[in-house]
Amino acid sequence: MNEQNPTNPTVTPRDFHHHPRDWRQFLYVYPVLSRRSKGVSIGVNLNPDAACNFDCIYCQVDRTIAPSVRTVDLAVLEVELKSMIADVVSGDLFNQPEFANTPPSFRRVNDIAFSGDGEPTTCPVFAESVQLAADLKTSAGLEDVKIVLITDACYLTRPAVEQGLAIMDLANGEIWAKLDAGTEAYYRTVNVPNYPLDHVIANITAAAKVRPVVIQSLFMRIHDEPPSNEELHAFADRLCDIIQAGGRISLVQLYTVARRPAKPYVSALSDAALQDISDIVRDRTGLTTEIYGG
Repeated sequence: MNEQNPTNPTVTPRDFHHHPRDWRQFLYVYPVLSRRSKGVSIGVNLNPDAACNFDCIYCQVDRTIAPSVRTVDLAVLEVELKSMIADVVSGDLFNQPEFANTPPSFRRVNDIAFSGDGEPTTCPVFAESVQLAADLKTSAGLEDVKIVLITDACYLTRPAVEQGLAIMDLANGEIWAKLDAGTEAYYRTVNVPNYPLDHVIANITAAAKVRPVVIQSLFMRIHDEPPSNEELHAFADRLCDIIQAGGRISLVQLYTVARRPAKPYVSALSDAALQDISDIVRDRTGLTTEIYGG
């Protein structure tokens, strides 16, 4: 995919593929130029210990490096997040070499995204962190900025997590729930999880009954083989299961490997292959899709 912006021909795909989480001396907060967010996404890493209940074969997190901190200090998080919001709003961020080529249309805060080195909802202070983000964006006059939760959906029905989701609902929140498979076998191959696929589907459905959710799905070549047609149709069927159970899906994001994955036998699909998947999803579900090439 050509990521270059015609209004700024110096922008390259690397600007969108470079997502470091070690911004300056910050412990938890980092900026990302996000093609999916179409602006600057302020990332919040609630898992500096890299704790996650998935071990996805396409993951880019390097778990061989010892973390500098293992818990979230809300006072430090507040200072970092407030500073980052100010830097983007003032434009100071775009004076930094990593963001100097940012297209004019992307020079805005699109969202505050709870993502990072693991599963955000495993963090003991998840709800408190969401409340902090909501308060800071309101005090900065950014009521329209989203709060995004990027999640594997395994813990969405836990009471403490539901508390955080309720805060998000009042603060222009949006759940991006991971769903990379339609069958249990493929799901276990790709995500290497500690929960079955039915658990994920049930949790997505429960959350989607309360508010619309975005489905975020990564497809790839494994040992140079793309996912089978049977798997792709099963994936679409799972989406139909969520809808038929009363869940609302606002968008299905279909993307592929863009950075070095955990396993060397994983590689990117072509744009044409992603388009084929999109066609299957739209034909079988009627849902809106967006695709993002490698």
